Amino acid sequence: MTQPNPFVEFVESYHQNPVAFVQQVLGIEPDPWQADLLNEIAKGTRRCSVRSGHGVGKSSAASWAMIWFLLTRYPCKVVCTSPTSAQLFDALFGEVLRWVKALPEVLQALLETKTDRVYLKAAPNEAWISARTSRSESPETLAGIHSTNCLILIDEASGVPESVFEAGYGTMSSANATVVLLGNPTRTSGYFFDTHHSNRDKWWTRKVSCLDSPRVAPAYVDEMREKYGPDSNAFRIRVLGEFAVADDDTVIGLEIVESSFKRDIEVDEEAEIIWGLDVARFGSAYSVLCKRQGRVVTHFQDWKNLDLMQLTGAIKADFDAIRPSEQPAEILVDSIGVGGGVVDRLQELGLPAIGINTAESPSMGTTYMNLRAELWFKVKAWLETREVRLPKDDKLLAELVSPRYQFTSAGKMKIESKDDMKKRGLPSPDKADALCLTFAGDAAIGLKGRGASTNWSQPLKRNIRGIV
Repeated sequence: MTQPNPFVEFVESYHQNPVAFVQQVLGIEPDPWQADLLNEIAKGTRRCSVRSGHGVGKSSAASWAMIWFLLTRYPCKVVCTSPTSAQLFDALFGEVLRWVKALPEVLQALLETKTDRVYLKAAPNEAWISARTSRSESPETLAGIHSTNCLILIDEASGVPESVFEAGYGTMSSANATVVLLGNPTRTSGYFFDTHHSNRDKWWTRKVSCLDSPRVAPAYVDEMREKYGPDSNAFRIRVLGEFAVADDDTVIGLEIVESSFKRDIEVDEEAEIIWGLDVARFGSAYSVLCKRQGRVVTHFQDWKNLDLMQLTGAIKADFDAIRPSEQPAEILVDSIGVGGGVVDRLQELGLPAIGINTAESPSMGTTYMNLRAELWFKVKAWLETREVRLPKDDKLLAELVSPRYQFTSAGKMKIESKDDMKKRGLPSPDKADALCLTFAGDAAIGLKGRGASTNWSQPLKRNIRGIV
């Protein structure tokens, strides 16, 4: 008499019931939206797209779906991808490995896990999960995936380059492939955006707000509301799971800042090093030093409650402590008010300090009201190249996306002042202003050689032919 095969019984029990798999095998109760997504995949819905706020359980839902799919279908190929290796391996694939370890031992024994792959030991080439980053220089990530059963999970879908979607269009459109897009709605254009707008009739879509998720602490919502304001695009994207409104009047959008935190861009050792120093004017403000080398901001340092000579001493000590090859070509200091004293003393000490009066007329006199506005829009243009990197810093993020702009009666762009921001309950954008200062000199835009002779006591002569 033939003995029943427990694994066959397992597949029959859970093949069409991923929610029961999560509940009974993994011992977790999925949230309603997670259960809905799992059921759509089981039904064979070929295109699913979920936009959400932060922390609602997207990576968990994706990992459950992938493990269930691998264990209940044969042959099968599962690909998970994200724009950066950090997001892919620390978050999404990290969740897969975590839940594989939570499986009963009899199921764990069927699987082999690697740093970027999970597969059936008995059929390593026919049944597997593969983790692959999605970068513009490797658009083939989603191309050529063919099997009787295919599942493609794309996390942070807003940030996946269009070239990746284009290269994988054949795979994504095949009758036997289920595609799931997950992400925060950070971009108001592109493939992910279209799945919730012009192409939404072709996709099963869902919006998940932090307000409706038991996984998100109310304190997080309160913090985001206080930091950005309930009507801001940042609150819409990070909490409500809504796309940004088109008529927003902030200078710099949330998406281009957040994406700059995640890029795998190395420092160009040949690029000039520029420091920008924003000197505190008020008791609640910080003096901030920003260090930028070409396309990468390498470091921020801040100080509070230092007098001018103490601040000068801190800058001097930092300058002297590093090798000559790491010293800045220019230290660009906001010289309005108390900053002028710092510039004078740094110059006396032989440091390449230059005073920048951000209230002066800009180079593009018909476009901006003053140099401060010009510098903010230079930073915006730099970030929009999508080939730069900032250190991950929530305070910097809040500062960069908070200031608003408006047009003067003469048609020039004006950036919201620090005083006006304070009236809105927002802190002084000290880190953001220090970053802006690194774009105030010729060296900052790559138009002058590192060894060029410079008289640092002379006024800065700006050249704005381009931004590198």
